[in-house]
Amino acid sequence: MPGLIRRGVLLGRVTAWIAGILMLLACQAGPQMLSAPVTGYNHTSATINSFTINGTGGPNLGPNLAGGGEVCCAVLPRHWRPGLKATVTWEKDPHPGESVNWPPLGTDAYREAYRKHAAKYTQHRAVVDIPQYGEKVCALQVHFLPCDQVRVSTTCYTPSNPNYPDREYFQMKEPAACSVL
Repeated sequence: MPGLIRRGVLLGRVTAWIAGILMLLACQAGPQMLSAPVTGYNHTSATINSFTINGTGGPNLGPNLAGGGEVCCAVLPRHWRPGLKATVTWEKDPHPGESVNWPPLGTDAYREAYRKHAAKYTQHRAVVDIPQYGEKVCALQVHFLPCDQVRVSTTCYTPSNPNYPDREYFQMKEPAACSVL
């Protein structure tokens, strides 16, 4: 039995080591590419349950200016070029406060309430411009704006810095209704 335990411990260590190496390699881009962490900001009253940018997943974002969590990593061309685009997909919960009075977690009534609530989630996709960047990209920032609009930024500044280029997003007010084009 002790031999099996030692083999199990060894196998666990080897598996953890391989997983660590794979995670490091996942954020390494080739010589023609850059890797950048993905940060999201939600400027809406909905919850962003999940999102991707060019296939890289981003964190869940609560409503009303929630955000900032980073995940690794999006890949960009080392040299920006005009017309560079990103595809952003997201799932939105337009009614994030409804779960306050749900039945107890784990009950059939809870599962039924969740099923009905999740049926209201909406799926979105947008292709947006990636603004010009230099040799260094500190983060690929995704801003979810009112009326299912989305913008991407590549700045090295954080929103608290006076030089942050997208400060106006934090001042936006959500309209009572969005116009349909």
